[in-house]
Amino acid sequence: MNNIHSPEEIKSILRQSNLVVLKQLGQHFLADEKVLKNIIEAADLNKNDAVIEIGPGLGTLTHELALKCRKVIAIEKDKKMVELLRKNLERFKNVEIIEGDILERVPVSLKEAGTLNSLNSYKVVANIPYYITSPIIKLFLESSVKPELMVLLVQKEVAERICACPGKMSVLALSVQIYSQPELINLVSKNSFWPAPKVDSAILKISNIKTSAEVRKSLGFKKASEKDLFRIIKIGFSSKRKKLANNLSSGLNLRKEEISKIFEKLGINENSRAQELSLKKWGDLTNFISMLN
Repeated sequence: MNNIHSPEEIKSILRQSNLVVLKQLGQHFLADEKVLKNIIEAADLNKNDAVIEIGPGLGTLTHELALKCRKVIAIEKDKKMVELLRKNLERFKNVEIIEGDILERVPVSLKEAGTLNSLNSYKVVANIPYYITSPIIKLFLESSVKPELMVLLVQKEVAERICACPGKMSVLALSVQIYSQPELINLVSKNSFWPAPKVDSAILKISNIKTSAEVRKSLGFKKASEKDLFRIIKIGFSSKRKKLANNLSSGLNLRKEEISKIFEKLGINENSRAQELSLKKWGDLTNFISMLN
């Protein structure tokens, strides 16, 4: 089971193990050796690294991680898949397989449980279920125990949205870019999986992850906090059809004249829409508005 690189091999293992694909868990098994190598390369792994993998499935990626890292913590929700993983990866003493839902096992609770106590830092490397992409990224980036790096196989459209520039920004893009530097490494065909998903994928790398203090410093916050920033962003995007000034005026209960003066001071076009602003401008807005209170 060390090298699973074809749909036939995946089907054979599932059949022999009396397992079925659980669509409700978003199971799509990677069957492309080149993509696997690209993920490992993007993660820039070494023998001192500790890695959390989410949804290891049949363990194809887990096996490669175990060969290169000091510690691999694989979290799998499918109970029968956990049994197969423990059987086939038992020779790796550096692999810990945890049965459970990643969204119920946040990094800080893993640390308290002793799983991460011996780790100075860790990376997240995974082919994650697409339907929980945003919650997983949010969980780790907003955790008090943040990873050093994340390399995720995600839906292509989501990766492109996360890496967007001003003009195509979204709440999702800003939520990730506030804490880190996202980068689309490679596009991945839907035919690289079995069963094949309906859409193509991409390898997303999230690096230069900041602490809360570093976020506030980078945006020049004085009184403002991350909570204030997220509140202003959500108000700004509250109605995509409206101009940013109108959304802020109604959401913050400020007269349009006041918003116009703020925009003028910050060099923001009064006809701007939320998707056009850079993270820096959102930081400037939040900083200015927080000083009014």
